[in-house]
Amino acid sequence: MPTMIGHVSQERYEQIITRARELIELQTRSQFELGDLALEIEPMQPHGGAHPDRGEALFGVLESLQLFADDLAIPVKTLETYRWVASRWPAQHRRHRVPYYIHKTLASLRDDEERWERITKPPLDRRTQTHRWTDTAAKQAVDQKFADTTSVQQKVERIHDLARDEQVAAAVATDLLRRPEVAFKAMTDTTVRHLVNRAQVDQARQAGEAARERTPALPRIERSRDLIELVGACSVVVAAVGRVLPTLRGHAFTAEEKAVVARNLGRVRATADWLEAAVESGDVSLDEGLARLLRGE
Repeated sequence: MPTMIGHVSQERYEQIITRARELIELQTRSQFELGDLALEIEPMQPHGGAHPDRGEALFGVLESLQLFADDLAIPVKTLETYRWVASRWPAQHRRHRVPYYIHKTLASLRDDEERWERITKPPLDRRTQTHRWTDTAAKQAVDQKFADTTSVQQKVERIHDLARDEQVAAAVATDLLRRPEVAFKAMTDTTVRHLVNRAQVDQARQAGEAARERTPALPRIERSRDLIELVGACSVVVAAVGRVLPTLRGHAFTAEEKAVVARNLGRVRATADWLEAAVESGDVSLDEGLARLLRGE
């Protein structure tokens, strides 16, 4: 009787393994290529972006990646992961026939040279008696690196490693943010604030879509509300300028102040032109040049 593995013979199992490895290799290339494309759109930046105090660069990065993810119909978090992993593994250091998830796990190793060298030395698999990477071996390699943690940064890295699974990370983050002191400190980070705001907007949009399905008249009500809000926004700008400008009577503007006002006037004019064109044509899309101008780039 031939050896059976599950419901297939040993011979058929070997055929399945060969095809599955081909598919994983294709998947690995696709995931890395998507990450490379995301990096081309938005290269990795220092923590907090190029302007950590203002958060403008970060906002632009998140908006660009969200647009890219929406156009691909994939979650933006998935795209962000592809982008990050691709940044940790330049093309010349990616290992052929080593699956993407191994690269992703070993990406947690902070030192570039150590990470790139480590993947070239797969451990011995006792079952096959060959040197190869498995999911367990990759996790053990990372766990061993952080086995002895003493500094705050090392402990943070250890927690990140243990919370690689998104469900685990979400549960941990939820528990920690229930501590007022932790929530307060977390909100001092511009990245965290923007991501929390983004999540709130996404959840509100999903809730709104569900409500619109239950209440057919709701879209008409929302359009009326949005129109009132738009008119109100115009009134706020006019009222604010009318209130503040007279207080500057007699003020001698410096060259730097004039430049700041001129830049913001350009944004106001661009917004007004966009609004006028949208009302006339019904097209409310925002091209990239205008988006950069409104972000102050």
